[in-house]
Amino acid sequence: MLEFLPKEISDGLHAAQVSRARRRSRLRLRVGEVEHPILRLWVDGMALEAGAISHLRGLVDVFDGARHVLQCLIIASEVEGGELVCSFKRATAVTEKPALDYWRDENAPVGYLPKA
Repeated sequence: MLEFLPKEISDGLHAAQVSRARRRSRLRLRVGEVEHPILRLWVDGMALEAGAISHLRGLVDVFDGARHVLQCLIIASEVEGGELVCSFKRATAVTEKPALDYWRDENAPVGYLPKA
């Protein structure tokens, strides 16, 4: 249907869709000190606006507002239809406490009382 519209109108519709996706999403990609809004995010990739950045690769951080959510390793990116589509090799969830390297028993005591 969009192929029958004049180019100016279809460009305006595409710009409105990108603007709405950018406003609706709280997700941000941070590379160093620079932040870019994430338009879409899925299991093994994401889409950014291609106007600000044309190529992206390496370790990046994903934030939901001010909360650090993911750390991702981007292995490939390409521009498709005004969006920079990035593919992840890994996306690791960020946690507040360090990972355990041992099995914790469910019935173990929480703490020990000192000797009197």
